[in-house]
Amino acid sequence: MTQTASVWLVLALALLAANLPFVSNRLFAVLPLSRPKMLAVRLAEMVFWYLVVGGIGLLLEQRAGQIAPQGWEFYAITATLFITFAFPGFVYRYLFKHR
Repeated sequence: MTQTASVWLVLALALLAANLPFVSNRLFAVLPLSRPKMLAVRLAEMVFWYLVVGGIGLLLEQRAGQIAPQGWEFYAITATLFITFAFPGFVYRYLFKHR
């Protein structure tokens, strides 16, 4: 897989994973819950998906060559990007009126 394809794959996975907690009422999109999820559970699920997508990105970077060392700035920017990617799902869940 080329580096360009790896980057686009990670971005597409991040977009999907960031919106998954807001679109699905299941825990981690697998386990059914008896009550609707609270916002805190959705945010915790977002952290989980952030770590999963980050792990996939790390795996793809390792397969492409040497892993570049990252500082706190990298994680701050990627977390902010992940939160930005989650905005459509948040709008769908909390700002649209569902009939």
